Amino acid sequence: MNLLHAIILAIVEGLTEFLPVSSTGHMIMASTAMGIATHPFVKVFTVAIQFGAILSVVVLYRDRFAQPWAFYRNIAIAFVPAVIFGFLLKKLIDQMLENIVVVGVALVIGGVVFLFLDGLFARRADSDGDIAQLNWRKAISIGLFQVIAMVPGVSRSAATIIGGLTQGLSPKTAAEFSFFLAVPTMFAATCKSLWDYAQEGSLQLAGQEIWLLAVGNAVGFIVAMLAIKGFIAYLTHHGFRVFGYYRIIVGAIILSLASAGYFAGVDVGVF
Repeated sequence: MNLLHAIILAIVEGLTEFLPVSSTGHMIMASTAMGIATHPFVKVFTVAIQFGAILSVVVLYRDRFAQPWAFYRNIAIAFVPAVIFGFLLKKLIDQMLENIVVVGVALVIGGVVFLFLDGLFARRADSDGDIAQLNWRKAISIGLFQVIAMVPGVSRSAATIIGGLTQGLSPKTAAEFSFFLAVPTMFAATCKSLWDYAQEGSLQLAGQEIWLLAVGNAVGFIVAMLAIKGFIAYLTHHGFRVFGYYRIIVGAIILSLASAGYFAGVDVGVF
């Protein structure tokens, strides 16, 4: 894995992490297309550069974090289901992560769901719902939707946005809730994964690898900020339909390539 590979993967991570299109599927395709999917360091790299994406939310929405206690209470409540089910279903999740077909199918199903929801919620006014005003039942419902994203290909962003829509949030507010909820969720998941790699002996980094991680996080941070801004602007005026079609197309491509044996030997250990 070289510097160009690191930059490309970081761009893919930054573009797809907060969009409802599944960063997992895109990272698989990118790493496979570059011929580095089976490289031991790639698995660590794709997890570690999520720190850059997390930081982009903190910086971009730094003024919004000056919120009343209810805001943080709802984020914490929505975060709890992922912790509980992540612990209880770890073995099942690990098994699904090894099946590229699951990613493709989840992308297609999610795309169909977005096409359906676009007609129901895309024009809901921004004033229809606020994060701090949610009660604990609605917050935990959104958290349960995030659990669905443990199935690779579903997309954490997509699941939590759909959860927010079903609980009365506008598309814009649902997307922003997804960004805020990503901070504790992705941070915990990333730290846990890196800890596991360290325990396995996979996290033995040389100077070159540390440099690649630094570049990857920097690129991912910048691209994620641009992606978030563009996503919110697009969503406000156009809704979810394009993401539904896009997911279906990407899912179909993955399933076609998988049936041809293109992903043979690929480790799908990313988020």
